[in-house]
Amino acid sequence: MTMDKQKQTTRVAARIESALARGILNLPAGLLRTLAGRPVVRDSQTLDVQTQMLLRLQTVRGNAALGGRSVARERALMDAQAQLLEPRASRRVSTRDIQVAGGDGPCPARVYRPEGVKSDGGALVFYHGGGFVIGSLDTHDGVCRAIADRAQCVVIAIDYRLAPEHPAPAGVEDGVAAFRDIVGRAAEFQIDPDRVAVSGDSAGGNLSAVVCQTTRNDAHSPCFQLLFYPAVDFVDERESVRTFAKGFLLEKTSMDWFRGHYLSGGLEPGDTRVSPMHGDLQGLPPALVITGGFDPLRDEGEAYAEALKAAGGQANVVRYPSMIHGFLNFAGAVAGADAALTDGAHALRDALGS
Repeated sequence: MTMDKQKQTTRVAARIESALARGILNLPAGLLRTLAGRPVVRDSQTLDVQTQMLLRLQTVRGNAALGGRSVARERALMDAQAQLLEPRASRRVSTRDIQVAGGDGPCPARVYRPEGVKSDGGALVFYHGGGFVIGSLDTHDGVCRAIADRAQCVVIAIDYRLAPEHPAPAGVEDGVAAFRDIVGRAAEFQIDPDRVAVSGDSAGGNLSAVVCQTTRNDAHSPCFQLLFYPAVDFVDERESVRTFAKGFLLEKTSMDWFRGHYLSGGLEPGDTRVSPMHGDLQGLPPALVITGGFDPLRDEGEAYAEALKAAGGQANVVRYPSMIHGFLNFAGAVAGADAALTDGAHALRDALGS
């Protein structure tokens, strides 16, 4: 079989698998509950039934938890799975792959421009999740398209360097350099350099927070930070880590696996380049922190929002109590995840004045 034929066969198989998974997750509510099993209740919250069914399917496939396998295998799994249930844009969003400045040379990036978006408007710099070890432009392609469409703004996604090949602070250096380069090239991207926000999920939320702290005194700094279930503290372990240590995709062992790779270069856990919770929180842009009720990272994300407010900033936190970690990548089939993504995009639209 030729290489082109193999790729075509793989794409067809992926489309079939995606259609099957979406179909199962959108079965009638009563049937879905029967298949998913008895409701799961933790911390006075009930797990979303679609998500419960998704976790059951993941268990059958042997991929019930993140991390633990070889880095190459984990990356391949996320590349394959992230696109199965990814959200979709309702309108045309054009894309082009470019390069922006990184911490140690050029950094790949992808520009998303919704059809009809105005020139010289607001924009978003997006950093994907994946524990600083996995994830790519492709794993969050659907997410970025959906945000661009629903917020009606340009989105520029950054393919920062990953651990363990490039441990901390390589990803941070790429994130900061990319943001500065983008606002410096605002005319090229047809965006307003004073209306550029940052966003990311999980590890990407961490990078967004650090970018805000690092660039606060620049001529052009982020105007808004949209943080989806961010990892912001490598020092303190909060109660949600213990409550949801196992069974909800991101597990305590997953976190230890990612942490071990990311800090393998010797950076201390309390270094503000990896733990923005311990940085200077004054003078930062307004923030919206979105968390999931069944996420081990829930408490630290919500604590970060409170810390921003205590430092005199504007910060709102919205918890989606039935959601697990990583829900953005399920938003194409899980209604609660789609609602959270839409709410975040609309908040971004309002912040940018789109």
